[in-house]
Amino acid sequence: MKKTGLLNQPISAVIAGLGHTDMLVVADAGLPIPSQTRRIDLALVAGVPTFLETLRAVLSEMQVEKAIIAEEMTTVSPKLYAAVQEILGDTPIEFVTHVIFKSETESARAVIRTGEFTPYANIILVSGVVF
Repeated sequence: MKKTGLLNQPISAVIAGLGHTDMLVVADAGLPIPSQTRRIDLALVAGVPTFLETLRAVLSEMQVEKAIIAEEMTTVSPKLYAAVQEILGDTPIEFVTHVIFKSETESARAVIRTGEFTPYANIILVSGVVF
């Protein structure tokens, strides 16, 4: 049994298999997930687990080069956006429309679905390298 870090086997396996520029999505409960994209469903009930809890857990093990979010998050869910900025620190953020965001998820290695009910609580994490 793992002693530290992510205990979720599917998430750990996806992160361990990421290469440079591969994408991993952390999503709210409502984001449509393309049928061909791997779904890691963590949603239990409304709000459990939260988007931010899940994002923090993923970032504890994943090297991220940049993040992509829907520009709508900044105006519709500004408190969430501020929290995302704080969590990401110096990691660059790219903004796209929600329509483009949804189409980009088709290229992701996996989508982690949370129980989050906050609008636009979705992020694409682009894998970096540690060297």
